[in-house]
Amino acid sequence: MEFRNLGLSQEIQRAIRDMGFEEATPIQEQAIPAIMEGKDVIGQAQTGTGNTCTFAIPTVEMLDKNSEDVQVLVLCPTRELAIQTAEEFKSVSKYKEGVRVLPIYGGQSIERQIVSLKKRPQIIIGTPGRIMDHMRRSTLKLAAIRTLVLDEADEMLSMGFKEDIDLILQKTPADKQTVLFSATMSKSILAITKKYQSNPVHVKIERRELTVPGIDQYYIEVREQFKLDVLSRLIDGNNFSLSLVFCNTKKRVDELVNALQTRGYSSDALHGDLRQSERDAVMRKFRNGEIDILVATDVAARGIDVDNIEAVINYDLPNDEEYYIHRIGRTGRAGKSGKAYAFISGREYYKLKDIQRFTKSNIKKIEPPTIFDIEKSKMGALLKKVSDTIQSSEYDKYAPYVEQVADEANKTISDRDITTLDVAAALLKLLSKQPPVRRTHALAASAPKRRQTKERARR
Repeated sequence: MEFRNLGLSQEIQRAIRDMGFEEATPIQEQAIPAIMEGKDVIGQAQTGTGNTCTFAIPTVEMLDKNSEDVQVLVLCPTRELAIQTAEEFKSVSKYKEGVRVLPIYGGQSIERQIVSLKKRPQIIIGTPGRIMDHMRRSTLKLAAIRTLVLDEADEMLSMGFKEDIDLILQKTPADKQTVLFSATMSKSILAITKKYQSNPVHVKIERRELTVPGIDQYYIEVREQFKLDVLSRLIDGNNFSLSLVFCNTKKRVDELVNALQTRGYSSDALHGDLRQSERDAVMRKFRNGEIDILVATDVAARGIDVDNIEAVINYDLPNDEEYYIHRIGRTGRAGKSGKAYAFISGREYYKLKDIQRFTKSNIKKIEPPTIFDIEKSKMGALLKKVSDTIQSSEYDKYAPYVEQVADEANKTISDRDITTLDVAAALLKLLSKQPPVRRTHALAASAPKRRQTKERARR
């Protein structure tokens, strides 16, 4: 399900698109509507499934911006998770005016936190110990709490926060909404849900163990502004015949396709805004090899079934580990070898580690191809064509031209003898300096125009 089908405001949808999300994960699809209805919720899912956005989106959506009371309290087991969760809340509320989010945790000056609390944040994300410190000092009042979230509840209990959690929950209104997320449902977790929740909706997401044999997997560390250059070098350095590139949003797909076409690559887009007839036309061209590079979203790519895709490139890392499996599984088919690449930067390294644990795969770090690598690849491809031509014995009529060039060169160059070998080497030099010839077709050339027409129609 796409986020636009979850009944969210335009501000939230715009923020989600900026975050690179388009399709809700299974936990989000099931839990967000229940939370927005005000129900108590138990979310049982592993980390890496989008749990934070699952409660951040509906709580920001339901916030009373006219109230200066603390309305949402999120308890996290560690300061790192509290900081990360607060950043996610800020990203979700990016276009919602008047939303104030504050993380409070141990290790940070409590005086500074007291000053920040006086600015009347409506959403507090914190660790149990530091929340208790502020409650004792009366610098944090929880009488107006509407929603309380226990994130990674199993971790908090294993770290010994059971008493703190009980004390905090007892100081909050009895009629509040309580949302609990946990990877496991131990007896102690069930005791909390029984004591503090009322008829909770239990959303349980089973994670299948998935592996992808026969695919060489790599990752490249690259900053956002250099991704296009690295993608170009990766394609040129490996001379892929067909490659599939994944982005997380439709806008991102269109931008990348336009940039690739500007650089002379035969590429086109596949996403949910295309009519079925347009999708079919793009896929037909891709299967026939008239498009070298297909750029797609996860939603649109579900119907891709092409056996000779040489490489899958994750231009954006997917939001769910299972999506990664589905993406790279589109190469290495029909007994052929395949390659998968992921572009990562900053904190995405931790997401990549989650993917490796989940898929039980070894994703090796590599450096992007250098200019030398690309030249070597081009020369290798050119020499193979020459070798194939020699084996075909269809070059005899060109031999006199080579001899003619050698004879004429010997008339003007007196310090050495020019042989047919010299002529062959000179021809290779000329051919290697030429830009690669890339296929173009009417559909790819008309894609930007087609999208502009659709935009005008929508306006």
